Amino acid sequence: MFYSFRFLFLSIITCFYVLGPSCSQLQYPCKPPYDKYQFCDTSLPIKTRAKSLISLLTLDEKIRQLSDNATQISRLGIPAYEWWSESLHGIATNGPGISFNGTIQSATGFPQVILTAAAFNRTLWREIAKAVAVEARAMYNLGQAGLTFFAPNINIFRDPRWGRGQETPGEDPMVTSAYAIEYVTGFQGQNQRGSKHPYRERRFLNDDDQRSGSLMLSACCKHYTAYDLEKWGGHTRYDFDAKVTKQDMEDTYQPPFKSCIVQGRASCLMCSYNRVNGIPACADRDLLHKARNDWGFKGYITSDCDAVATIFENNNFTKTKEEAVAVALKAGTDINCGTYMLRHMKSAIDQGKVLEEDIDRALFNLFSVLLQLGLFDGNPARRQFGNLGSQNVCSSEHKTLALEAAMQGIVLLKNNQKFLPWNKNDISSVAIIGPMANTMNIGGDYTGFSCNPESILQGLKNYVKDTFYAAGCQDVPCNSTAGIPEALSIAKEAEYVIVVAGLDLSQETEDLDRYSLLLPGHQMALIRAVASVSKKPVVLVLTGGGPVDVSFAEGDQQIASIIWIGYPGETGGKALSQILFGEYNPGGRLPMTWYPESFTSIPMTDMSMRADPSRGYPGRTYRFYTGERVYGFGHGLSYTNFNYKILSAPERLSLSGQVKGKSRRYIRQGGGNGLDYVLVDDVAYCDSLRFHVQISIINHGDIDGSQVVLLFSQVPKSFTGAPERQIVGFDRVHALAYRSVETSILVDPCEHLSIVNEQGSKILPLGDHTLMVEDLKHTLSIEA
Repeated sequence: MFYSFRFLFLSIITCFYVLGPSCSQLQYPCKPPYDKYQFCDTSLPIKTRAKSLISLLTLDEKIRQLSDNATQISRLGIPAYEWWSESLHGIATNGPGISFNGTIQSATGFPQVILTAAAFNRTLWREIAKAVAVEARAMYNLGQAGLTFFAPNINIFRDPRWGRGQETPGEDPMVTSAYAIEYVTGFQGQNQRGSKHPYRERRFLNDDDQRSGSLMLSACCKHYTAYDLEKWGGHTRYDFDAKVTKQDMEDTYQPPFKSCIVQGRASCLMCSYNRVNGIPACADRDLLHKARNDWGFKGYITSDCDAVATIFENNNFTKTKEEAVAVALKAGTDINCGTYMLRHMKSAIDQGKVLEEDIDRALFNLFSVLLQLGLFDGNPARRQFGNLGSQNVCSSEHKTLALEAAMQGIVLLKNNQKFLPWNKNDISSVAIIGPMANTMNIGGDYTGFSCNPESILQGLKNYVKDTFYAAGCQDVPCNSTAGIPEALSIAKEAEYVIVVAGLDLSQETEDLDRYSLLLPGHQMALIRAVASVSKKPVVLVLTGGGPVDVSFAEGDQQIASIIWIGYPGETGGKALSQILFGEYNPGGRLPMTWYPESFTSIPMTDMSMRADPSRGYPGRTYRFYTGERVYGFGHGLSYTNFNYKILSAPERLSLSGQVKGKSRRYIRQGGGNGLDYVLVDDVAYCDSLRFHVQISIINHGDIDGSQVVLLFSQVPKSFTGAPERQIVGFDRVHALAYRSVETSILVDPCEHLSIVNEQGSKILPLGDHTLMVEDLKHTLSIEA
């Protein structure tokens, strides 16, 4: 009795003094007297509780749960619930589940994903996800957020013109998969279980994994699948039909989603607007069932917002609205972000197109996730994570992490004659030019209200007292040259000059693709004019998530250094200044290819990855692209010099005794005809083939620095359609000046040395494979 009273007292103290006054108004199920229901009994299995809740609902009540804004069920004490909250790189304002109108009025603004990906640091990715989760759960406790968030975006950055490429980890499926795993496991507050190492598939989830409170929050892998076009050439994301070969589907588009589910154990999957080979993704039974049946997905599937409506309204895939909601529900879409199911499901049932048991299946998936989140466990203040509140948002630890993420991701693209870093004690004045230099809006899309945002100009003023600013262009579109004379005036007077150019959300964002890769408007003219009058060569700082063709700047000796800062978030000004003045040695690498303007002759609608010389098609991404590059995938410089040594790696790998089934017919003792391979599914024990590549990284300079180590592989040349090269593994290491450091990269031949054939099957070629790190090459022979 004393214990119960003491627990209640502590809960009240936590509610009012830690979580704040809004705690008392927080709505949640299973308050007394409704806690007597079986679905509120935390001692029962999730499966039992979910079925119990479903059994108590009327048909109308069930239908009202099929929208992201689920209606309250007053007679059972269940309040309304908003499924749609956003957390791409911090708590965002995009989803209606988020409100900054309360105790918490801001949240940490981390760099946009594409910049964070450039750090190539798994630990950093997970720590960011964990920090965002803490702030999200704190906001939930105060009634300002939900528990289900629509992130991460793990589509492949296939085309440089895509407006949402900034939201993704880049163009490589292996890197994107790694990011997905780190984000989801960090955000959901769970460990990777059932996997001895990060490359092997875990066991499928079973009922023991689904327990109350097993999830801190729910992450959602989006957008499934082959979605990477907003509005281009008369096509929109709402009606575009992505024509994808089996080879490209299994080789490029699907791996991140498989990893997000199989290894990340995501609790949500979002189907996309577009059609895939003629079928709207949210109506594609084979596509959605692949996730559940082949990958063991146990969570809920949501449509992208209004994607159920587009099945009929935009794609004309069905003859009626009722058929649209029916085909989506039966295909496996559990909930409609939007109101289409809400408005048309009853008539679909009346017409016999949907059975109540179809709705029950969807509700089971939905309620199972909410039960794992602890939503039906009573007062949140008395539960795990119940002590999180406003003191956990915009904390010094999170702001420091945001700064570290920005610095690790920023990429030094050019640095002639070691023009950077500068010594702030030797600089009398700096001119900074460009509209993006004096704005707080450098977070990219899906951004909230940041804690303490700082512009690039403000960050620079903290280092150099005499800092002069001119916009040069009125805005990023830069449609007028009226501001150039003022920019030239300060450029002539200052000792050093920085030009901030590039992109913002007026050029690239959701529902907005680009047509050109050149800098917008008169930006190029501004840069050239400033460089021609400045006393010393200038530093060009590029903002934006998508690649730009800055070939003119790369070849201009008056432009000494080029730095890509992406969308660096609230600490971007400080991060850039620390790099300019040598307080941080840049080590980021580009996670996407930077193409020349000539690439725009290729239709954005062509989903093919592989080059096809017969039609003048150069392919896409570093894995298959055969054309000229402005900067390649993985490009990035440092203020110091690094060399590599491969310390150990096997020279031969035998599959003797491992091959079974159909693969035997492909093994030819003589070899050399280009057909020798085994199906990965026919390799009996892939785990036994794993090995490590030990690499030494030597810092030959007098500055400490971090270095991203990228290990690539190349299959025997005889295999048509194989990637030019592909990433095997990566690591980020720190080496002191004139010292060396070692790293070990685990290689799983079945995963990393395999390729996908035209039939969509993963095969392991026999013969000589090449492992590459920087300019070093190592030959590994795989024999049967």
